[in-house]
Amino acid sequence: MIEFIGRSTKNKRSKVVEQIGIEGIEYIYKNAQVLHCLTFEEVNDEIVSKYNIEQGDFDSVGDCKYEVPTFMSIGKDYSRLIEDVVNDNNIIQIIYNVFISFISDEISNFNTSVFYSSREYLAESYKAGKLLD
Repeated sequence: MIEFIGRSTKNKRSKVVEQIGIEGIEYIYKNAQVLHCLTFEEVNDEIVSKYNIEQGDFDSVGDCKYEVPTFMSIGKDYSRLIEDVVNDNNIIQIIYNVFISFISDEISNFNTSVFYSSREYLAESYKAGKLLD
């Protein structure tokens, strides 16, 4: 959902999670089964309105020179990454941390192949705090 909101509002994913904060992430996470009954557009409108997310100028889709990955495929990348780095810590905090980290901008740069990288590569890069060679 964060990827979808980022695309629709033209914001970096880190800006979206900073705007909605831990409270917003927790709301989406805890209400996922209910929100799943709505379209992505309906949930997007609700979250954008509820957390006053303004339009930005980060257009990862428009700036892409190649085939744009779907928001669902990018969402799966994030989901796998979060699964791979979560430990006994609070899942909500991990989600927040992943989206405000450097890896989020790297995944959102559709002119590179980072989003096609293996889940192991993404997890190890995240843990290292930089993309691995």
